[in-house]
Amino acid sequence: MQATGAGPTSRAAGGAAGAAPPAPVVAVSGLTKRFQIYERPADRLLQALARGRRRYARDFQALTDVSLDVYRGETVGLIGPNGAGKSTLLKILCGTVEPSSGRVEVRGRVAALLELGAGFNGEFTGRENVIMSAHLHGMSRAAIEQRLPSIEAFAEIGEFFDRPVKSYSSGMYVRLGFALIAHLDADVLIVDEALAVGDAYFVQKCMRFIRGFQQHGTLIFVSHDSAAVVSLCHRAVWLDGGRVRAVGPAKDVCEMYLGDTIQRLQGGSPANPTAALPMAPAAQQAPGTPSAALPAASGGPNRLEGFRFEPDSPAFGKGGARVVDVRLLDPAGRALAAVEGGEVVTLSITARLLEPMQQPILGFIVKDRLGQNLFSENTCKRYTDSPCAAAAGELINARFTFRMPILPVGDYSIAIAVADGDQWSNVQHHWLHDAMIFKSITSSVSTGLVGIPMLDVVMSALPAG
Repeated sequence: MQATGAGPTSRAAGGAAGAAPPAPVVAVSGLTKRFQIYERPADRLLQALARGRRRYARDFQALTDVSLDVYRGETVGLIGPNGAGKSTLLKILCGTVEPSSGRVEVRGRVAALLELGAGFNGEFTGRENVIMSAHLHGMSRAAIEQRLPSIEAFAEIGEFFDRPVKSYSSGMYVRLGFALIAHLDADVLIVDEALAVGDAYFVQKCMRFIRGFQQHGTLIFVSHDSAAVVSLCHRAVWLDGGRVRAVGPAKDVCEMYLGDTIQRLQGGSPANPTAALPMAPAAQQAPGTPSAALPAASGGPNRLEGFRFEPDSPAFGKGGARVVDVRLLDPAGRALAAVEGGEVVTLSITARLLEPMQQPILGFIVKDRLGQNLFSENTCKRYTDSPCAAAAGELINARFTFRMPILPVGDYSIAIAVADGDQWSNVQHHWLHDAMIFKSITSSVSTGLVGIPMLDVVMSALPAG
């Protein structure tokens, strides 16, 4: 198992030096799960009659030696391709599947939203299923009756609440299932990909509940949406082929998973793909030198500083190109080390081609400290009809001019990528995760991920009527 970051070391009771670390809420050690696969239904009967003298089944190992600790108040994301063993692990944590070997310990009440309709009887109504499932989770009859109106209101499925669930759409299944787990007073909440089928309104409602639950409970969240994992989770666990590939900070593990996924699709290396190459010709002003036109660090609504190019940051790609220079420029083309949010700036990206490309693409993504994507752009659409072909050894440059948004105080990075192809089918040659780092020192943003520079704000009293 590859460890990319430490677990929650600050959770010791009382925070005293030398205090014993807290016991994990979820403890998994050496977990292995094997399933028997039968080619024909009749083979199950033959296997039973053979009494071990002959095997009619083959073993499929879904999990192999999985170990993981999750602590109280922590949110952990599970990522990995289909068939990696994520759902099997969740079912074992919920107690619906027994492990073949290993130890699993969960402290407290567990509520889970797994695949659609899991645990629901299609012949029963939504109300009847809620009552039955709540009983199975240990709720008393009085508690169920008290919360039933709230569950019905949360689900928002109207008269279908009293209709058999076999008549439900996939969205109704999710609404009913989530409404139930939201009222179970769970200590550990497990949410699988089921939210992917909900409508935007209900998904936002569920996310508000999840963020509230994070304030006091332990959450295990499974999703193919890396942005959601980065946004929600303290740590991430990458499962691949039933084994743990990596455990660590959500941003780091998701970036590793992204690189591995693209590498599998097109080949290449998850590390820097080429040896050191000559940098691009210097701009008018060296990086790290503030523009003379900039105001002092104090007094601005959003002071952004840094903007240094990090050529050796984590990267992946097939290796047909390399990003050699990234600069932030003012309107006069001078390199900047600091700006005020709301100013017009140009992001200049230069790459050296190591092989000829017919449709090279340069692009960027601005991310916050958690790795959440804030905004992005690339050259693909602009040059679809007139691709900027280049030969091996040549430099290509792209400049993106935009008004810098106002960013909350914190650390930010810009990922840069060089690809060849079009918007739908392309080969990633060099993806540099943290190609440029900068920091927001002061900000007028109080809520939200970014702020929009206001042209004017006016308020006045209007006559009654």
